[in-house]
Amino acid sequence: MRILLPVLLIPALSGCVVGTIASTAVDIATLPVKAASAGVDAVTTSQSEADEKRGRQIRKDEERRGREARAMAERCRKNRPLPTDLCAQPQSR
Repeated sequence: MRILLPVLLIPALSGCVVGTIASTAVDIATLPVKAASAGVDAVTTSQSEADEKRGRQIRKDEERRGREARAMAERCRKNRPLPTDLCAQPQSR
């Protein structure tokens, strides 16, 4: 009886082994495709990624212009404008 039980379990285990081998074969076959796809994706930029990057750059530029405008308004208010400020009066000659 002890010998009979392991003999009966061999067919049940063979399905697991075959399934594991098949799964490993599929993983090995698809690995180069996945690697190439990841490489192409890392190198290229999608349209949505480009749009997001451009939007971030626009917001950053607008924030910088806003800071510069507030600084210019503060200098004009304190009557210490730079020659490039809009409130600067032309020098009399």
